[in-house]
Amino acid sequence: MSRERRLTAGAVAVLLVALLGVAAGPGVLADPAADGPARPGYVTIAESPAIAPGEVDGATATLTLHTRIGHRGNPTDNVSVRFRAYDAESGLLTTERTVALDQLTGDRSVPVNATIEVPREGGYVVETVVFRDGQVVDRDRTRVSGLEALGTAVRFTESEAVPPLSVSVASVDQGANRTTLAVAASLTNGGAASSEDLRVEVIVRQAESNLVAGRESTTVGGIGPGRTADATTEVTVPSDYNYYVDAAVYRDGVLVDTARSVANLDPTETISANETTREVEFEVGDFAGDDGAADRATEAAARTETSTATPGFGPALAVVALAGAALLARRRTRR
Repeated sequence: MSRERRLTAGAVAVLLVALLGVAAGPGVLADPAADGPARPGYVTIAESPAIAPGEVDGATATLTLHTRIGHRGNPTDNVSVRFRAYDAESGLLTTERTVALDQLTGDRSVPVNATIEVPREGGYVVETVVFRDGQVVDRDRTRVSGLEALGTAVRFTESEAVPPLSVSVASVDQGANRTTLAVAASLTNGGAASSEDLRVEVIVRQAESNLVAGRESTTVGGIGPGRTADATTEVTVPSDYNYYVDAAVYRDGVLVDTARSVANLDPTETISANETTREVEFEVGDFAGDDGAADRATEAAARTETSTATPGFGPALAVVALAGAALLARRRTRR
């Protein structure tokens, strides 16, 4: 048999085998997609969750969660997103929320929003897990803290008429060279509910060295919505220095707001304008209390102005003037 005949016979044999296979199993050459659903698309977390505070009451806080889920490939069903909040210290599960998504199609990302409610204390780890057909396909973790300060709408008063801090001299111990400053912090509740107890801490620092000269704190009770209250405390510092007076408001150990003022006890320099003035007589005791100190200061200024306007005028000059007038009168009498 020639070579061409052998090749022809082999090709015929292969064709016959293929035909027999098709006859024996019609589905062998069928489209694989016809046997079942297409392979699902690829799903992932496109953006880490953004966490924003929502409604806050006395004991709990609502956290609003915003994330985006990315998809590409074939249409995908049975996708869900689970949010869990774990206590940051103990690791215990606090709450959870699951959101089921509609069918994902195309190459795009879709937004997913949810809210969870947690106790308003400490911090939390918020875990985001994406499921497809009950299987985990992606996860993310975000930490939040400082929930104690949520809902605290109390701030230092911002007004031209009412300063956030008012500093005055309460008393002076000249023997010990100490001055007691009375610091009144004005606080305003801009929220819709009464505030809880707040702690106001006052720190007095010497201006040039920034050394802490005194520190005191006080507590202010609940402030009604839209109301303003004062928290007053006293701090004793060395006299004849200038000071920065800083105040801070805390709620459950969390810093809420700060304010600053100055106390100029140095008679030769002021730190508010940062300029040097001429030296004058200055007794800080004149500014303690409301006992006519302003009237005395006005009288002292008037006496100083009179003395400056007529320099050198005194009793000796008055005697000479009187003697001259007497001599002039005697001469006119003799004439």
